[in-house]
Amino acid sequence: MATHYIPRNVKGEGRILMIFSTKALIYTGIGVGIGFLFYLLFNAIGLLYVGIGLMILFGLIGFAIATFKIPDSTAFKFTQKLGGEKIDDVIVRALKFKLKKNKIYVYETEDKGELKNGQQPN
Repeated sequence: MATHYIPRNVKGEGRILMIFSTKALIYTGIGVGIGFLFYLLFNAIGLLYVGIGLMILFGLIGFAIATFKIPDSTAFKFTQKLGGEKIDDVIVRALKFKLKKNKIYVYETEDKGELKNGQQPN
């Protein structure tokens, strides 16, 4: 008997609970961990629900950073250049740029025109 390869769709098999990819689960855990610090702080002063709300908020922020992409829009100069890239990739690239202490130099050339009859430039 011969063996035959049957193609199947494996996209999404690396997801947990159909929502979380491994990266999204890690980022959500980090967000909840940061929110837990605020939970402890607010719980100590008697604001339990504020602490729980912040923990959920930071978890959602972590999930959004890992999952969503920057929209491809022409409304802003920022989104024109980064449209379609994942948010966490942009953040990591910006942090690496800052840690290396790189600088961006912008040279502006402005045509002042010719000066007439010995006028001084402004």
